[in-house]
Amino acid sequence: MKKLAAASALLLSASAIAYAQTAQAPAPFDMSGERPAGLQPMVPRMTVPAQQPAAAPAQPAPVPAAPVPAAPVAAQPAPVPAVPATPPVLSQPAAAPAPVPASPVPASPIAAQQPAAQPQQTPATPDAAATARAAGNVVRYVVPAAKFGLEGEYDRKSWSVYLTPEQAAAPAKFNFAYQNSIVVAPEASQITVLINNRPVGQQQVGSPDSQSSVSFDVPRGLLQPGANLLTFETNQRHRTDCSIQSTYELWSNIDPSQTYFSFAGQDAARLSSTDAIRAIGVDGAGKTEFDLLVPALEQPGTTKPLLRLTQGLSVLSGMPNQTFSFSADRLPTGGAGKLTVLVGTPAELAPYFPALPPAVQSAPLATFATDPRTGSTVLLISGPSWPAISQAIDTIVQPTDRSPDVRRDVLTTQRWTAPDAPLLFEDTRLSFQKLGVKTTEFSGRRFRTDFNVAVPADFYANAYGEATVLLDAAYTENVLPGSHIDIYVNGNIASTVPITSTGGGILRHLPIRVTMRHFKPGLNELALEAILQTKEDAACAPGSTAGGTPRFALFDTTEFHMPDFARVGQRPNLAAMAGTAYPYGRLTAPMPLFLDRADADTLSAAATLLGQMASMAGHPIDIETSASPSTIGDRDAMFIGSISQLPATALSQVNVATASQASWRPVPDTGAAAPDTNAAFDEWRSKVSGGAWKGQVTAFQEWMRRNFDISLSSLQFVPGAEEVFAPSNVATMMVAQGTSPEGNGTWTLVTAPSAKDLREGAEALTSQANWPQISGHITTYSSKTGKVESVPVTRFDFVPSQTWTIANYRLIAANWLSTNILSYAFLLVVLSMLIGVATSSMLGRLGRGK
Repeated sequence: MKKLAAASALLLSASAIAYAQTAQAPAPFDMSGERPAGLQPMVPRMTVPAQQPAAAPAQPAPVPAAPVPAAPVAAQPAPVPAVPATPPVLSQPAAAPAPVPASPVPASPIAAQQPAAQPQQTPATPDAAATARAAGNVVRYVVPAAKFGLEGEYDRKSWSVYLTPEQAAAPAKFNFAYQNSIVVAPEASQITVLINNRPVGQQQVGSPDSQSSVSFDVPRGLLQPGANLLTFETNQRHRTDCSIQSTYELWSNIDPSQTYFSFAGQDAARLSSTDAIRAIGVDGAGKTEFDLLVPALEQPGTTKPLLRLTQGLSVLSGMPNQTFSFSADRLPTGGAGKLTVLVGTPAELAPYFPALPPAVQSAPLATFATDPRTGSTVLLISGPSWPAISQAIDTIVQPTDRSPDVRRDVLTTQRWTAPDAPLLFEDTRLSFQKLGVKTTEFSGRRFRTDFNVAVPADFYANAYGEATVLLDAAYTENVLPGSHIDIYVNGNIASTVPITSTGGGILRHLPIRVTMRHFKPGLNELALEAILQTKEDAACAPGSTAGGTPRFALFDTTEFHMPDFARVGQRPNLAAMAGTAYPYGRLTAPMPLFLDRADADTLSAAATLLGQMASMAGHPIDIETSASPSTIGDRDAMFIGSISQLPATALSQVNVATASQASWRPVPDTGAAAPDTNAAFDEWRSKVSGGAWKGQVTAFQEWMRRNFDISLSSLQFVPGAEEVFAPSNVATMMVAQGTSPEGNGTWTLVTAPSAKDLREGAEALTSQANWPQISGHITTYSSKTGKVESVPVTRFDFVPSQTWTIANYRLIAANWLSTNILSYAFLLVVLSMLIGVATSSMLGRLGRGK
């Protein structure tokens, strides 16, 4: 019995020791207690949810068990809060997990303003928009571009979204998906979304591995019928690096296909009036598409009203990437960013749309209707005859008509960049506040902000003119000499001002001269960038990248001063056509338009191109179709069609080789680059003779251009003649401009090897990414390479655009002489000799003769 009792005691003792070791087993190693508030673990999938205890239970379990490994817990993904109000909960009592508070303490002023719209970050689904539509919601995509990103330490982009009254009144959510660079520090980086200048959500930047979706409620009453300003703003900091170069590694890409408003209820999809054309918006790729079903497409007399309609739709929509597609026998399908338009008489439309209103049998009608077979909304334009249909089209287009004699104050850009760009015609001063730049305090290393201005088509000051930025800013004593402030114009650096003083300073209207060499007719994007160097950045101590003390401030009282500049039109000038539709936007008489044939592809290309030009002009351009150059005469005209069908006279007037009608054939896309014969000749010529000498001459020319802004084209008395141009077989579309036969008009030719290439090229060339690149007197586009190339203007003619004044002619002469420096030098020598002769003659007549 004693042995049995001893064995039992020993067994009980061993069990007690094992139980004590189990109850006191240490938790897995975790640095959560050392992590600052708001900083999430670097691998979110390994994070233990806050609702589960991180340590072992405090009370003993009935049956001892081995410690549970951490791996099964890590298999449960935990959502990462955007900006947590308090540090993560690390341990809880052994009782039931504590529920999440319904009203957490707000973590920022934005959260305090908007407690009901806290963003929630979740892994992005393949198509969250389709899920929202399946739930009965109406989705409105909002990004007017195929790619959209926020770059650097500070970035801010704004544009307007037009909403119908039904959409503005419906309960709404806003959703966007993003992915950021892996070097972005999440504890010091945020993305803020503002609607109508009110912050509605702030998201910590913390999704480097894959896309994450962020969704929040839009406060009721914030959205309004009409234009609503949407703004994305970001502040980003590097994880470890404090150098200027490291700031270029910071980016957050927003996915346009997952960025949208979601409106509850199907009433938001209803289009009640033709004003809702402004609310068509974009699709998930940033495009706006108008699909027109016209059964009488190729009948005579339909082209002019149809092209007037497409121009009116383009001006009303105001979107940057618009395309038009015609069909004679197919009812297009609707969708996001698409509008189906039915145009025809009741007899023509009956096979495709049987539910026609009875009123169209006796009167013109333009209204939205619902297709009973698909349930989609279409724009119906009909009447008993085509003259009646033209009247119905006028009811839509007339609100966009504007006399060419009425001067515009702004260039409408708010659908892709807000605010609208002011159009400057003379000496003007504008504050940054009016240009959309707000007062900003900055604590990083590279600060950049953008703004837009526009100049008219007869702008002629690219060789001598200088604008001025009157800078109001401040910097602290930490900013070292060697820092500088740069001004960019259309991506080209135009001015640099170094910071040389120590001890900080306040800059009050510091003049920064900005050369106007890179200005062009139409829209111009300017950027102010401050490069800031400090001793702290040189040391780069741990945690210093997230420093929150401002070191630079830009004030919205800063002004941009545009001086008086020379104003005279130039022919040819494709940049002016792309900028403001010059000269066609100023015509008081209809513009002759030559179309080789009225098929679907050619009309689609013409509608897309003219729609873009109407948007730039601010009003539809009145046209008249013409069948022959002889009927056009010496007027401003356009020729659109495949190159084999265009008149040889038009090709000759724009300096395009007529042999291109037979030789221009695109190379089949085999995946390999087509050999360039001209490049091969040049390469062999340099190998055989003069290669080294040619390289030295080229290097000398580049040195002269870089240091003195002198090129071979400027070292001539008068501009040389234009060379005949033959398009390469790599190109798939060409736009060329020249003079009319008598020299009093401008002829523009838009052509491609085939009608299909013409349609595809027009859609690509009118996109927001490519349209600003049109310049010179010939521009080509290649669908295989995606490149836009231009041939600069060698010789041009002046076209008077203003009343005669001595001041304007003086500015014109100053710019021309600055471009042709040999002529300037020769004129200076001649004037000096004349002054010398006159002085000698005058002195010979004075004094006492001997």
